[in-house]
Amino acid sequence: MRVFMSVDIEGISGLVSWSQCGGPNGTTYDWAFARRRMTADTNAAIRGARAGGANEIVLRDSHGSSKNLLFDDLEPGVRLVSGHGSLTDGMMIGIDDRFDAAMLIGYHAMAGTWGGIMEHTISNRVHRMSINGMGAGEIALSTGTAGAYGVPVVCVTSDAAGCGEAEALIPGVTTACVKEGFGRYSGRLVDPDEAIARIEAAAQLGCERRTLVAPWQPTFPATLRLEFHHTEEADMSARLWGVKRVDGYTLEATGGSWAELHQMAWAMILHARLGAFAHD
Repeated sequence: MRVFMSVDIEGISGLVSWSQCGGPNGTTYDWAFARRRMTADTNAAIRGARAGGANEIVLRDSHGSSKNLLFDDLEPGVRLVSGHGSLTDGMMIGIDDRFDAAMLIGYHAMAGTWGGIMEHTISNRVHRMSINGMGAGEIALSTGTAGAYGVPVVCVTSDAAGCGEAEALIPGVTTACVKEGFGRYSGRLVDPDEAIARIEAAAQLGCERRTLVAPWQPTFPATLRLEFHHTEEADMSARLWGVKRVDGYTLEATGGSWAELHQMAWAMILHARLGAFAHD
C-alpha cells in the first residue's frame, strides 16, 4: 500500500503560536522545538501507517519554506518532498494516482474558526474562503487535490477544531486530536506520549479502513470565493484573469476542474501580498 502524507506545523502537538513555529528567524524563539515535535508526530504517523499495511510512504513538508522536518531523524525508508519548485499541487506536491491513501498530519482549522489554534487559510490575509458556498481551508484544499487523483484522505491529525472540520468534510475519516483550542494562541495540550499514541492509532486505523473512505471533490463547475482583510489585497488579486470582484473585500472565480480551482486559490492569495506595498 502506497501512502502520501502532507505535514503542516500549526496542528502539531505541543504548539500554540507562531512565535514557536513560524520559521527560522529571530522572532521564532522555539522553532527548534517545533521542528522536533513536527518530526515526532510525523514518525508516529509513519509507524501507524506501516502497522496498517503501508509499505511505501512519501512525505510532503508543507509548512512555510517546506524545509522543517528533521530529515535525519525521520523513520527509515520514507521519501521526503522538501522545498518549493514549479509544480502546482501546493501542500500535496508529490501525490499522484498511484497512491492508495493520503494523510494530513499537523493540519489546522480554516480561517475564522472559533477555538482553532493558529487558524488561517494559507495566509493571514484571508478572512474567509468558500467553495460552492461551503467554508473551506487547507484541509479542503489538500483533500480536494488528493481527490483529483482519486486518492482518499483517510487520516487527519490536528486540534479539536481541525479534527471536527475534517470529519464534516470527509465521511469515515480517522482523526487524532492532539490539543484543544481556547483561542487562537491558547489551548489545552495532550500529554506528549498520549499524543504520539493517538496519532499512531489513527494512522493505523485510517489505513485499515481506507476502502471505506471516498475521494472528495466538489461539484463542477465550482465557484471559489475569497474574502480578504483589506481592500488593497483584493485590489491586487482582482487583476488576475477570470476573477470577479464581488465587493471591496471579496473576489470570486469559477473553475471547471480541480486543477483550475486550486491554482486560482493559490494565485489569488499569493497575489494579495502585493497589496502590502501599495502605499509605498
